[in-house]
Amino acid sequence: MLARIDAVATTDVALSVSNLTVSLPPGMEREHAVENLSFDLKRGQILCIIGESGSGKSVTANAIMGLLPKVIRVTGGAMELDGRSIMGLPVDELRSLRGRIVSMIFQDPLSALNPLMTVGEQITEVMAAHGVGTPESRRSRAIEMLTEVGLPDPPLMYLQYPFRLSGGQRQRVMIAMALVLEPTILIADEPTTALDVTTQAQILALIRDIQRRKGMSVMFITHDFGVVAEIADSVVVMEKGHIVEQGSSDQVLKSPTHPYTQRLIAAVPRLAAADRTHLKLADKEPILKVEGLVKTYRSGSALFRTQRVVAAVKDVSFHLMPGRTLGIVGESGSGKSSLGRLLIKLMDSDAGLVEFKGLDIAPLSEGDFRHLRPSIQMIFQDPFASLNPRSTIGHILTVGPVAHGMPYAQASEEARALLYHVGLDAGAFDRFPHEFSGGQRQRVGIARALMFKPKLLIADEAVSALDVSIQAQILQLLDQIQRETGVSMVFITHDLRVASQICDEIAVMQKGRIVEHGPPSQIFLNPQSAYTRELVAAIPGERPASARPVAANL
Repeated sequence: MLARIDAVATTDVALSVSNLTVSLPPGMEREHAVENLSFDLKRGQILCIIGESGSGKSVTANAIMGLLPKVIRVTGGAMELDGRSIMGLPVDELRSLRGRIVSMIFQDPLSALNPLMTVGEQITEVMAAHGVGTPESRRSRAIEMLTEVGLPDPPLMYLQYPFRLSGGQRQRVMIAMALVLEPTILIADEPTTALDVTTQAQILALIRDIQRRKGMSVMFITHDFGVVAEIADSVVVMEKGHIVEQGSSDQVLKSPTHPYTQRLIAAVPRLAAADRTHLKLADKEPILKVEGLVKTYRSGSALFRTQRVVAAVKDVSFHLMPGRTLGIVGESGSGKSSLGRLLIKLMDSDAGLVEFKGLDIAPLSEGDFRHLRPSIQMIFQDPFASLNPRSTIGHILTVGPVAHGMPYAQASEEARALLYHVGLDAGAFDRFPHEFSGGQRQRVGIARALMFKPKLLIADEAVSALDVSIQAQILQLLDQIQRETGVSMVFITHDLRVASQICDEIAVMQKGRIVEHGPPSQIFLNPQSAYTRELVAAIPGERPASARPVAANL
């Protein structure tokens, strides 16, 4: 089979999917994850598959790769690679194709990477499994790929473990693994969702460059129409396991015919440079005051001169008024998430003041701070790691409030109401996290944070995993809750379009420092920092093709 696939292609279609049907186990909301799905991925082109969370995009990708869990089965249709069927291939033959002929970038890098292997070991393993190169050449190639995807200090990164990296850095490692053998077909499942705008632009340019140089075909799964506008040759729009529209990129983006596609495009966040309007402040004192905050990470051994010192937060200062939202934006590794964890005391600072409602919480012990935790809540970046896989969603939402004295009946009622508000049905209360898509899990995380009716909400990439329609609903929900309750928010995001819509002020972070701070009108229309100008210029779908970066400039 492998020899036939490597032969000269006799068709301009690299991958053909015909009437594909994938059945779900009994008891699910619908019978099929995808039903009668048909599309062609043409040779040397980029096909974008777009749709809401749960539409069947990732199931389709995993079916093609032969990676579906046992409880989900392909029950109909055909899949052909270069005109030859890949349905029902033995495991060994499928394994020989993965990585070399067909490669995949997975949606969640934390669960896809082996926590017990270094980054270098995982990239070189791909080459070793296919008998490519020597140990020395594989190491050199791995470091070359780490450089190409924009990771800092590639030789040192080669020796790191995944848990030492930020979410965006782990995603770049996944991309390096997928591209290391330059496959003829690349399936990318939300590969840029966790990335900041500049790195996203670089990665898109890298994928385009390799695709053009090698004639590679790309099936690119995304919920970001900005990305579609940047790279797509053709587009497939999916809803609830069915294709509702497909065509060229220009046709679908400029003249969508299906109401579902029209709704998705209407929900795409736009760069809103006008400042928000809001009620006048009743309290003139800041709810949060941060002055001179410092956090430095140290790893390795100073004795053997292998210690790595990273100044994650450097002399950060700002004030947040009640009922206002401060956006923290910047590239991956800029210190955004570290700052958020310092504010909620998930780790201790090295120096500086964190004053919440007049009380400096930085020096407080965990016991002294515990009674304040309901007032300061966090929406975490990674919904896969932040939800207990052994607990039902109902238990996850109610256990905290019940522990702080709320009757279970009240907690249960409020949890069900919040699930509805964040776009989940009533049945979600009794289900487990693994039964939800990534975007749905993030909605559970948002509901959990809101259960306490906090005074300060720290949202760490709270909508980055969501499709555009649910993202718009969540932003509207957060805005509504803020206006009704007066909750203050620190909104950490790499999407400047989202920040422009929900934030009263924006602080731009670079290498642990705030390099610019002001209202959206200043940040987006008249940025003072060269770094801020670079971020604004890199927003996908907001710049002309002539201004887009090329891989040679990475």
